Amino acid sequence: MKTANPWINFNGNAEEAFTFYKSVFGGEFSKIVRFADVAGGEFQIPEKEANKIMYIALPLGQANVLVGNDVPEFMGTVSERENRSKILIKAESREEANTLFIGLSAGGEVEGEVGDTPWGTYAGMFRDKYGIEWIVEFDPASR
Repeated sequence: MKTANPWINFNGNAEEAFTFYKSVFGGEFSKIVRFADVAGGEFQIPEKEANKIMYIALPLGQANVLVGNDVPEFMGTVSERENRSKILIKAESREEANTLFIGLSAGGEVEGEVGDTPWGTYAGMFRDKYGIEWIVEFDPASR
């Protein structure tokens, strides 16, 4: 396993929060993807959600990344009094991503099957049997 990174969900203010985090930690965003960037075909986004953040990453040091997103209204509101984060594991290969996904999701609830994503990675999302939310991802562009 290469890294494990925190992933934080927001109710429409991810960009504001990450601009703040950037002011504290320094550095530059390594990636920003808005919902409009991946909309199309079967993945339609309401206009009021289009500019919201689907993915934002802020490197912290040499190996860690703080990741976040806005939760679209059609998925409900994030309860800020409950766990609103996921643990993102960056695998070094598709095979490792599959192994980690299958192992960690055993007995849990799969929210998104592991597979190719519209933004070019190979990823899956689930809540493990203890209620912890995870995303396992392999990004061939980062090899």
